Amino acid sequence: MPISIFSRTIAAGALLLATATAAFAIEFRPYDEASFKAAQAAGKQTVVHVTAPWCPTCKAQEQVIEGLANAPEYWNVTLFKVDFDSQKDALKAFKVNSQSTLIAFNGANETKRAVGGTSAAAIGSVFAAAAMKQ
Repeated sequence: MPISIFSRTIAAGALLLATATAAFAIEFRPYDEASFKAAQAAGKQTVVHVTAPWCPTCKAQEQVIEGLANAPEYWNVTLFKVDFDSQKDALKAFKVNSQSTLIAFNGANETKRAVGGTSAAAIGSVFAAAAMKQ
């Protein structure tokens, strides 16, 4: 059975919508000092997530963060992921003692810090602190 023009139009529209939605979402980046400093200097809204692949709390946080990724209020937020096991210099710089730590920044200003929270409300409050107008 041939695919109708209507079906192809619907499929193309769905693909366009998916692509457009992806353009407006939290940007996920691995942490490196130069990129983070550049984001701060540009006054960007950022969240640092200190995580470890073996950490169940971190995995729960990541699921919530993925759920928040397409929320319009967080489209300008960049999330920098710091690996707890291998990025010890970053841990010292951020004064972090444990994985599952989230730190919000608006430009160079730290606006909120949370450790171990896994609820949408707790994690959303960190992203909201990064996204608030200064």
